[in-house]
Amino acid sequence: MNVTHLECANCHKEHGANVLQNLCVECGKPLLVRYDLVKAAATLTKESLKIRAANLWRYAEVLPVENAENVVSFGEGFTPLLKTDRIAATLPIKLNLYIKDESVNPTQSFKARGMSAAVSMAKELGVKKVAAPSAGNAAGALAAYAARAGIETFLFMPKDTPRANIIECEQTGANVTLVDGLITDCGKIVAERKDAEGWFDMSTLKEPYRAEGKKTMGYELAEQFRWTLPDVILYPTGGGTGLIGMWKAFDEMEAMGWIDGKRPRMVSVQSIGCAPIVKAFHDGEAFAPEFPNAHTVASGLRVPKAIGDFIILDALRKSNGTAIAVSDEDLIAAVKEIGAAEGLFCAPEGAACLPALRVMIEQDLVRENENVVIFNTGAGVKYLECF
Repeated sequence: MNVTHLECANCHKEHGANVLQNLCVECGKPLLVRYDLVKAAATLTKESLKIRAANLWRYAEVLPVENAENVVSFGEGFTPLLKTDRIAATLPIKLNLYIKDESVNPTQSFKARGMSAAVSMAKELGVKKVAAPSAGNAAGALAAYAARAGIETFLFMPKDTPRANIIECEQTGANVTLVDGLITDCGKIVAERKDAEGWFDMSTLKEPYRAEGKKTMGYELAEQFRWTLPDVILYPTGGGTGLIGMWKAFDEMEAMGWIDGKRPRMVSVQSIGCAPIVKAFHDGEAFAPEFPNAHTVASGLRVPKAIGDFIILDALRKSNGTAIAVSDEDLIAAVKEIGAAEGLFCAPEGAACLPALRVMIEQDLVRENENVVIFNTGAGVKYLECF
């Protein structure tokens, strides 16, 4: 294992890497995994990747599991990067537009990446019970990976979570509790009960390892673009772990000499009904206050308060990116538009990136012939109530 320590993203206090950790013991903010990247780069090379399995564990030297026997995997990762010329042709300027399609992951969303890493580490560290709040896809992924690892799972989900997610969790053995409220209300229940119940809290960014699985999206983009990075990445943002993970991956790759210092302009996409990151970004805030009366049909975007808000906002600003909110009507319309043009049945969250891109073009935030990547984070079939 090349992990050296865990570091608080806020106050930078170091924590041990070989024991269970949730948040920073000093300031209560998320912990990030740090590696000996010189050691990692000795065996993790561009050449070595040519003969490795096409899944996220191809990057094992920069993932936290020490003993390969503890890896819990369904073959997640290395998802397609699809050039979408028909959609691009509808735009007012010429772009090289791509969709990174995370719906082909196990459990049909990008959440499989994070849960593969996090559950693997939970297994390695001897966890017997895990708990998490979820608006849908994270719960489905946690239930599946924990079942495969032999770990008991307790999930708390809003009552109006898409039915497919609820059934998925029940059928993969999780203990599911539906809550009359938002994901933040579910999170409070986990926090209040975890010590008495003996649960390890697997909430977004309240443990260090989900972000490590998600960061592999950044490694894959660099590899699929032949060791350059795109000019713009539009990412649907609820808890924001994927965006945070990719930003971390870019720094790691630069440290290993794989890429230069050029970064994509990172764009956080949210719904008008729940846009805490968008509001904080445009208000010049370092942290995002809880968004009042949060509502959107895109359940993965219905996160009124993200614990990693300051990390997301920092990445947007350092990359000269932005944050854009779109209406539910526009994001639902975009699902059909992308489906009819490209044959992809996107999750509403991923589809939200298309109207956001049109806003960027109107505001002259995208230039002719740039490489633009939209992340489709899940499968539309899991959101049938929306249609």
